[in-house]
Amino acid sequence: MRPEYDLAVIGSGAAAFAAAIAASDLGKRVVLAESNQVGGTCVNVGCIPSKALLATASRSIELSTIVDAKNRLVDQMRTEKYIDLARAYGFEILRGHAEFVNGESVTVGGEPISAHAYLIASGASPAVPAIDGLQGAGYLTSTSALAVRTPPRELAVIGANAVGLELGQLFMKLGSKVTFLEAMPRITPLEELEVSAVMGSILEEDGATVLTGVKIESVRRYGDRRRVSFERRGGRNELSVDEVLVATGRRPNTLEMGLDKAGIELTERGAISVDERLGTSNPRVWAAGDVTGHPQFVYVAAYEGNLAARNALEGADLKVDLAAMPRIIFTTPTVAAAGLTDGQANAQGIRCACRVLPLSAVPRALVNRDTRGFVKIVAERSSGRILGATAVADGAGDVIQAAVYAIRFGLTTDQVAATWSPYLTFAEGFKLAAQTFKRDVSKLSCCAA
Repeated sequence: MRPEYDLAVIGSGAAAFAAAIAASDLGKRVVLAESNQVGGTCVNVGCIPSKALLATASRSIELSTIVDAKNRLVDQMRTEKYIDLARAYGFEILRGHAEFVNGESVTVGGEPISAHAYLIASGASPAVPAIDGLQGAGYLTSTSALAVRTPPRELAVIGANAVGLELGQLFMKLGSKVTFLEAMPRITPLEELEVSAVMGSILEEDGATVLTGVKIESVRRYGDRRRVSFERRGGRNELSVDEVLVATGRRPNTLEMGLDKAGIELTERGAISVDERLGTSNPRVWAAGDVTGHPQFVYVAAYEGNLAARNALEGADLKVDLAAMPRIIFTTPTVAAAGLTDGQANAQGIRCACRVLPLSAVPRALVNRDTRGFVKIVAERSSGRILGATAVADGAGDVIQAAVYAIRFGLTTDQVAATWSPYLTFAEGFKLAAQTFKRDVSKLSCCAA
């Protein structure tokens, strides 16, 4: 029997829509299956609503007002960027839970469908560790925190990486007293050591308590309060707060999908195991985005969705390349990075040279009267080729785009140092950092020529 569709996609987020659009452009018959809100994590409970709240958070504005405005924006973008797009491209969205019956077909809401190729783009959900008493005590996640209408007076944030820091700072701006509890020896453990030091200092300056090397033992509820018991440096401690926010990562959505019936293998962490072309252990099934365990950014999901669709439908033989991928933490100031940290470069056996430029050497920061932060470049010692960069500054997310280009196209520190850079911008910091490989920038005049 001829399959109904060329491509059936499980999910309706960034990876799913990128795949559906790519397939539609090829003239293929496409269907998406979605059991929850159309649009996936980013537009509904991820980057769009969280950044909308961060952009307007203030002690002088009622949180409920901000949440209402956020909800309107989410509704608008879900409609314009997802539902309306599906109509424009002419692909279907079936509502219901998708499950593989065997290696060649699935059911959606109990109804069978068949396709030449399948793409799993089901995303991920907040991961909640098995902490004694946590379920009974109640807690917030990155999803439920976005719906809170009254900021807690005191908040414990378990986890101090991207999500924990962003939401923790959000509640700080709304007047909450926040304590960050991180299991690793430092916050932002996957980024440069300098990021951990600078952001830890900034958070404490702004009134937060930052505790690292923490092992949470239990969370108990007493009336309207929660008591967090934890071990740190050999001692037992307790913290009493109004709310607990769990920000300990996200787990791939792979449960109850019949993956075993389709012969689809998982990794040790429960993600769908894929090769460099995003193929799974079933030759008719592909996977893209957060469900693969790859870096959980919406642009990575969209990139992979497009790549997987072309590989599945055209045999394009495209390979995933994340070498120049940017990553951003939307704190104040922003943390942005691309490519390798110096620790990662060393682990790969690369002889590298690094330079760290403090923001006190960047005219824009001096004008803003806030020099908390830096720009760091990691380069190959022999060639000067830029391998990675990190910035902590206002607008660092925009600055890092220059580093993405430099890494992607193999630019050297000399080449970046010789380019134009507009004065009184944070982007100038990237050029100044490149100049530090050959000269003392403190001895330059205002314009970094």
